[in-house]
Amino acid sequence: MLDNTFNWPGGISAKALIEGPKELHAARRTGLKTQRERDYVEATSVFFKDHDKTDHHTRAKAFEVSLEKLAKLYPSDDEASVLYALLLSSNFDPADKKYTNQMRAAEILEPIFLKQPQHPGVAHFLIHSYDYPPLAQKGLETARRYAKIAPSAPHALHMPSHIFTLLGQWRESVASNLAARAAARPGTQQAFHASDYMIYAYLQLGETDNARQVLEQARAASPVDTFGVAYPYAAMPARIAIENAAWKEAAELPLYPAADAYPWQKYPQAEALNAFARGIGAAMNNEPAKAYAEVKRLTLLRDAAAALKEPYWADQVDIQVEVVRGLAMTAEGKHKEGIEVLRKAADREDGSAKHVVTPGPVVRARQMLATMIDKYGNPAEALSEYEKVLLEQPELYAAVVGAVRNAKRMGDAQKTAIYNSKLGELRK
Repeated sequence: MLDNTFNWPGGISAKALIEGPKELHAARRTGLKTQRERDYVEATSVFFKDHDKTDHHTRAKAFEVSLEKLAKLYPSDDEASVLYALLLSSNFDPADKKYTNQMRAAEILEPIFLKQPQHPGVAHFLIHSYDYPPLAQKGLETARRYAKIAPSAPHALHMPSHIFTLLGQWRESVASNLAARAAARPGTQQAFHASDYMIYAYLQLGETDNARQVLEQARAASPVDTFGVAYPYAAMPARIAIENAAWKEAAELPLYPAADAYPWQKYPQAEALNAFARGIGAAMNNEPAKAYAEVKRLTLLRDAAAALKEPYWADQVDIQVEVVRGLAMTAEGKHKEGIEVLRKAADREDGSAKHVVTPGPVVRARQMLATMIDKYGNPAEALSEYEKVLLEQPELYAAVVGAVRNAKRMGDAQKTAIYNSKLGELRK
């Protein structure tokens, strides 16, 4: 699907880059009957031009420009505008916290959705445009309508949970992903993607048994060899261990599926989740030597992602390197130095965009920073960091618990009451 091509940093598969020009050539050979058809084909061909020499970002930007021209050439053609909006939203600047491209895309899509309220592509791309914490509320109505537009499509059933997750509407996220998984073929990307989102939601509700059941059901299927499967396969057991502060379990997580049965080397950013969880578990279990071993492993995986020309993922794995390194330093008694490393990692992560393959990190860098300050620092600073986590992800259980604990330690009765109330609402 187009959103898989352009909304996911790093581009598309080598196979798709080879097949794309063939499909365009086949289209030309059929004898395109109208100028509009010819213009669509030529606009699309821009993305594949010199793909062996030019990076994804450059080609995606050129494609965006070509689709803008197409939309202006055919102002009454809503489909041209929809495709342009998709590329516009996808080619965002991660450092732009005004979300300029995403908001421009939404401005194009919203009027079309009013005219065509049953258009599944418009609903889909609107959700992607609003798939950021400050914008999520704007996408809530669209999210609730989308599943009704295409009730037999697994991805349509799942997509509303992107918005539900950002807003902390965990029950709605579970329901959305239960329906998506039921409609998907076992072992496919859609099934695993829905399962990961479901586990994320169950853990915020304190329903670990349900999360473990989803994990076992997912593992019972033979996984399809795609990144969209590899990532959640690694993420799900890591989430369960870390969310429950089961540090020994996290430190000893085996690689699922076994390396000899599944080509993990193709997806270093997925295998990195295993090393990340193991490193956190070891450090929190006061085993810095084991944590540093995972730092070394993560470094190799970061370099592998860079070698595969995945700069986004290389950066994300490098943040994981720093989180585990900071925790390892605190485990060996270098508390001040370790917290400073964690702080820098948290700032970097806050400045990057969440990838659509995941409901959120296995654990946020800033949450681990807050945890360490909670343990070694002052409660006012710890509370401040937990509150920053909650700005990015409201209703995150571990952060709310941390906020309650530190508000009590500070003697702040008002904030203690606020966060206790939020805690009670979470578990309803």
